[in-house]
Amino acid sequence: MSKCVLTEAGVGEGTLNTEILVCSSPECEIECPERLTAALDGLRQRGLEQRCLRLSACEASEEDLGLVHSPEYIALVQKTQTLGREELQALSKQFDAVYFHPNTFRCARLAVGAALKLVDAVLTGAVHNGLALVRPPGHHSQRAAANGFCVFNNVAIAAKHAKQKYGLQRILIVDWDVHHGQGIQYIFDDDPSVLYFSWHRYEHGHFWPFLRESDADAVGQGQGQGFTVNLPWNQVGMKNADYLAAFLHVLLPLAFEFDPELVLVSAGFDSAIGDPEGQMQATPECFAHLTQLLQVLAGSRICAVLEGGYCLESLAQSVCMMVQTLLGDPAPPLLGPMVPCQSALESIQSVQRAQARHWKSLQHSVAPGLSRSTHSPEGRSLPLPAESSTCAVAEEALSPLLHRLCLRPAPPVCTAVALTVPGAALALPPGVLHQEESALREETEAWVRLHKSRFQDKGLAALGKILCLLDGLLDGQIRSGIATTTALAIAATLDVVIQRCLSHGAQRLLCVALGQLDRPLDLADDERILWLNIRGKEAAVWSMFHISTPLPQTTGGFLSCLLGLILPLAYGFQPDMVLMALGPSHGLQTAQAALLAAMLRGPVGGRILAVVEEESILQLARTLAEALNGEAPPSLGSFLMAAPEVTQALMFLKAQLEPRWKLLQVAAPPPGSCSPVA
Repeated sequence: MSKCVLTEAGVGEGTLNTEILVCSSPECEIECPERLTAALDGLRQRGLEQRCLRLSACEASEEDLGLVHSPEYIALVQKTQTLGREELQALSKQFDAVYFHPNTFRCARLAVGAALKLVDAVLTGAVHNGLALVRPPGHHSQRAAANGFCVFNNVAIAAKHAKQKYGLQRILIVDWDVHHGQGIQYIFDDDPSVLYFSWHRYEHGHFWPFLRESDADAVGQGQGQGFTVNLPWNQVGMKNADYLAAFLHVLLPLAFEFDPELVLVSAGFDSAIGDPEGQMQATPECFAHLTQLLQVLAGSRICAVLEGGYCLESLAQSVCMMVQTLLGDPAPPLLGPMVPCQSALESIQSVQRAQARHWKSLQHSVAPGLSRSTHSPEGRSLPLPAESSTCAVAEEALSPLLHRLCLRPAPPVCTAVALTVPGAALALPPGVLHQEESALREETEAWVRLHKSRFQDKGLAALGKILCLLDGLLDGQIRSGIATTTALAIAATLDVVIQRCLSHGAQRLLCVALGQLDRPLDLADDERILWLNIRGKEAAVWSMFHISTPLPQTTGGFLSCLLGLILPLAYGFQPDMVLMALGPSHGLQTAQAALLAAMLRGPVGGRILAVVEEESILQLARTLAEALNGEAPPSLGSFLMAAPEVTQALMFLKAQLEPRWKLLQVAAPPPGSCSPVA
């Protein structure tokens, strides 16, 4: 089965060309045909288009359009095919930022058709996921009105189609366009089967579309209360850390609780750096990370549909980042300090307060303003691109980060395993390398003598295999690995692995240790190692780089720990490699272990070594290997709230750790508690 599908509408002959209608309008100029050709050229140049199944769009039927739009409105748009220039201009003026052309009806139907073909391909199992490259965009379009370049609401129609044809009952729509998709909100305002999340430039109501219902307290109507989630950005310049904080502290907790069957993305890249509309600073690789975070939902069934994006270079690179991630490649390193700005934290807190009464997952996240400063010199903002109504000026002002964007070459082996348990290899998915090689016995024994560790013969043999596997990871020949050892030898094995990583030049090593495993004493003060031990009954902060927390027993508790503690620490630390150790009495269920591995791929570009005590590996081998290969982890099951003691432990840890790890913050400081950093 192909991992990713591309559906296209509006490329080539018949493309909607608004410039011939209102060539003097800067608003019109930015929604140009080159948006699609630039994105497609970028995919071809990176070799990504060739890895996708490419489908051509068919025009949506009037019945399809009628899933969302009124018959009168459909007839009105259909009439534009025969109108003259002056009549088209007069009709365009009846709407807000809309420019009709004789080809508009056909191109808009193709855009809807592309979105529907994508949904069909994903929901019939022909592909895992995909992106529809379309124009005109759709998320502003309403039942009986065009709006903001949008004629028909592509994503809303796709959601209705998925519900009607496939019987889906829970659909998540993630709208990361920089403008509020009020059309989608209006259409599903009272519908609890669709959870709509939108972040958007708002500026306290002073940015288009200037709607009061774009604010955080607009949460839906009737049975749909809580199923509209608006996160308003009240200043420009939001960066990677701000977008990531919004996902970790708002979207993902709600999404896991909602448990969607399908994820639709209104993929507008005017929220990326260099765009003249958004004026934001999120770099293209940020969208790879956002995509990867969504891939753990709905069995990785993701259908993305292009919305805005008016800086051609930024648009093309961001599209490439998303498609590469949909294909299963790990996200490249996320650039910049992981320090959310004060305005972003205020917005996140306002959403948490508005939604807490509707969602169990947010009921313990609402906190009073922090008394300490959230700013530090490492959080300095990059210079903003100059405000401009044209793409040309914005592209000249693009951050050098765009030009430094590069991808690590794909290693020959995605995932390798070194197992000591006979028969475990039988449970491995196709394409996973079963490693039989071992380091030289003399070398293995030398490491054992150096660390004064005692290994029985079986543990010594396992260490030899692990060292050989680790060499492949450190040399870039293997992306991720799974290894087993005995329960008696696992602590000593971790000590050896850590020392070998550091001796090979690793600058930052994240160790997530589950079960009865202690940090090696001789490395207790080494800040190159962030040691997170998940075990026991008490939370403790031995240092900013040595943390212990209980293992929550409920799904809600586990997710709170993962999204609210582990991932913020991991992204803040920006490790070279993750060492995930499952020791004796680790307590993780198979689905939890897979989700942990899948989500730790993001901060480290997929470079993970999982060391598991051998008694656990038979039930974990296949699921862990699939997660490290980019496959969707299994569902955690029904959402159960975190126990009060777990919530208290996490709050204690966050309070202790926030001064160093800024991504843990979910509340802004009170006004006047600090001065902005220039």
